[in-house]
Amino acid sequence: MTKQVSFTKIENQLRPLFRERLDQAESVEDVKKFFVYTARELLDSALGVMGTTRYEDVSLAPHLAEGYEFSPGFAMRSDFKDAWSESDLSRIMQDFAETACKRYRHLEKNPAKTEAKMYHGQA
Repeated sequence: MTKQVSFTKIENQLRPLFRERLDQAESVEDVKKFFVYTARELLDSALGVMGTTRYEDVSLAPHLAEGYEFSPGFAMRSDFKDAWSESDLSRIMQDFAETACKRYRHLEKNPAKTEAKMYHGQA
C-alpha cells in the first residue's frame, strides 16, 4: 500500500486569499486568472519547487466535469504524476475548481453587472 500524502495545510493557507480574489473578480477572465494563480501556488508547493508550474500548465475549464485541465506536457511530468497519485491534490484541485466555476457561471450569467463595475465612470 502506498503512503498517502496530504496537502490540506497548503490548501488551508491558500483558500482565504483564493476566496478574496474570487469575490473581487469582475469578469470571467479574472476568475480564470485567479484560479490559475492559486493552482500554481498549490502545485509548486506540492512539488517542492517554486516557479516550476507555468501559467499555461493549468487552466480553469468550466465545460469539463473536473472544472480544470493541465497541459499535456505538465500532466506527463513524473514529479507531477507521483505527487498526484500519492496525495489529495486531485480533491483539492476539484474543490478550488468547483468554487471558481460557480463564480465564473455567476459572472457569465450577469454580464451587465460585470460591465457596470468595469465601466462605471465612462459614458
